[in-house]
Amino acid sequence: MGLFVHEDPYYDPRVRQVGFNRYKQLLSLHAFSWIKLNLLTVLGGLPLAAGIGYAILSSSILVLIPLSVLGGMIWGPFLAGLYDGILRGLRDAPGTWWTSWRKSWRQNGLESLFPGAILGLLIGMYAFMVALFWWSASPQTPGTVALYLFSGALFLLLNTLYWPQLVLFRQNPLNRMRNIILFTAKYFWRVAGVTLLQLLYLLIYVLLAPWTLLLVPILGLWYIVFLSQILIYKQIDQELEIEEKFRASCSKSNSGSDCTSAGRT
Repeated sequence: MGLFVHEDPYYDPRVRQVGFNRYKQLLSLHAFSWIKLNLLTVLGGLPLAAGIGYAILSSSILVLIPLSVLGGMIWGPFLAGLYDGILRGLRDAPGTWWTSWRKSWRQNGLESLFPGAILGLLIGMYAFMVALFWWSASPQTPGTVALYLFSGALFLLLNTLYWPQLVLFRQNPLNRMRNIILFTAKYFWRVAGVTLLQLLYLLIYVLLAPWTLLLVPILGLWYIVFLSQILIYKQIDQELEIEEKFRASCSKSNSGSDCTSAGRT
């Protein structure tokens, strides 16, 4: 990270840093691995993107719904693998990115199909609404645009807090939604800030397309997921005791490699 910011002469990579130094440390350690996870996640999302594109070109919502659901189910395990890899980095879990990714498929593959289908359907509906705005003969009212952006922000909030729970803990969906509501109520302004940051990131990609598509293989999904998770990780750890359960799981295992699955209880 010394290429972009002044390197701390007293920096010790063996010690967990805090604040902005923690941000730099994580990027130095994991950025290349997360880029590779991002490429796999982008490839997993191509069926969803193709299905939504075909539905928009055919102007058919009846085509959109099944293709979005199917594409989302395909994409779900890939997205779970991305969240799992980033959260492993945040809690300094051992193991290579490839081993962790394959383990995530075994642990989270089936469980991520349903939320993936819902995610795909919502993405398809939002994309189709953008197409309807474009096709409309008259411009949309400010109220309509504001409602669209608000619903999009709510969708991003749910997505930000749901997937970490899926890859970390075995819970039913109702408990996860309950945790989202309680966490948002307790840390409202932090969660709101992270949500607005994601919305701004997404708007930049949409408004500057197609040029921003060139950044998708490099930054695409992993960077905003990492940035949003690091901003709320301390609070999530306080509420869900991620690090404590991780250390307890490691202490019970006979080898360090077993700790790669720690944290999912």
